[in-house]
Amino acid sequence: MNSSQREITQKSDKIQPPGLIVQRSRNTEGREDDYGAVYQQCLNACTYCKTKHARGDLASYPIEELLVKEIPQGCMLRLGMTNPPYILEHLEEVAKILGHPRVYSFLHVPVQSASDSVLMDMKREYCCNDFTHVVDYLRERVPGVTIATDIICGFPGETDEDFEQTMDLVRKYRFPSLFINQFYPRPGTPAAKMEQVPAHVKKQRTKELSALFHSYNPYDHKVGERQSVLVTEESFDSQYYVAHNKFYEQVLVPKKAEFKGKMLEVDIYEAGKHFMRGRPVEESTVITPSISQPLERGEISGLSQSLKAAGQNGVPASLTSSVSPSSCWKNLDGQGFTLLSVGLALLAALLLFYLEQR
Repeated sequence: MNSSQREITQKSDKIQPPGLIVQRSRNTEGREDDYGAVYQQCLNACTYCKTKHARGDLASYPIEELLVKEIPQGCMLRLGMTNPPYILEHLEEVAKILGHPRVYSFLHVPVQSASDSVLMDMKREYCCNDFTHVVDYLRERVPGVTIATDIICGFPGETDEDFEQTMDLVRKYRFPSLFINQFYPRPGTPAAKMEQVPAHVKKQRTKELSALFHSYNPYDHKVGERQSVLVTEESFDSQYYVAHNKFYEQVLVPKKAEFKGKMLEVDIYEAGKHFMRGRPVEESTVITPSISQPLERGEISGLSQSLKAAGQNGVPASLTSSVSPSSCWKNLDGQGFTLLSVGLALLAALLLFYLEQR
């Protein structure tokens, strides 16, 4: 989002985020997502991170502006990332949301370390038992739910015992999606001033955790299953289309143009570490989402014709018109407006922000 596409408004001395922009982009896993940034910044103050320092406190739209009545047929909503402190008191509601047939049974909850002493030095505001309670609760009440998590190897002060606790956590839960990061001291952060773990130790711990993660195959038991999947994009090697099942697990399907953007049933015949392969069921019905055409990659919705023209002519939007969140909605043009992008992104952010603020 650039300066010609946003306006920061101020209400009751609380900064609101820019006017809603929905855009298609590739995420860190290479998948394409339609998203809308309805909140910015962060509530945390982790000692290793510069987000709070660079962007300030959390800002979001008022809840009443983010209501969505329903998820269209053939569409799926995915909740994003949260941290244990923000959902501990709302696990029952979160479980109900993840159990909805049009919501992916998936949640990204970074743990970073299984050592309480390391978590304290990180200022993560929870202990390992908080994290395991979240995982255990959701796994019990949302059968098959996918919990993705992050781990930092070699945080300052991390001992061999601390690291072994993290290894035990991974052995116990065998996370199907695990983001492993070797600690790097960001200049200007409190963690950069702490006594550092030797580089060769950090490297070795990262290697050991990675080996553990690659020692198990989370999808082998799903071979032979029949699953409903939503086809979203092309694979990296351009040989398949990528789809996701109810648990946001990646399923590769034949690259046929009639499958793109559709929901179909497949029989799982092969499983790898990060994916499954599915064969479309011939007699099944292919469901087309009850929405307009999705955005092309890089296309932006929520812009009035005047803003689009201004951007094409290289004229700053501030010189041609003033845009507020409400006026963006009023001036949506038919081609740019996509209910999938707006509805799913807004509802996901609304739910998480509401839970964090209660």
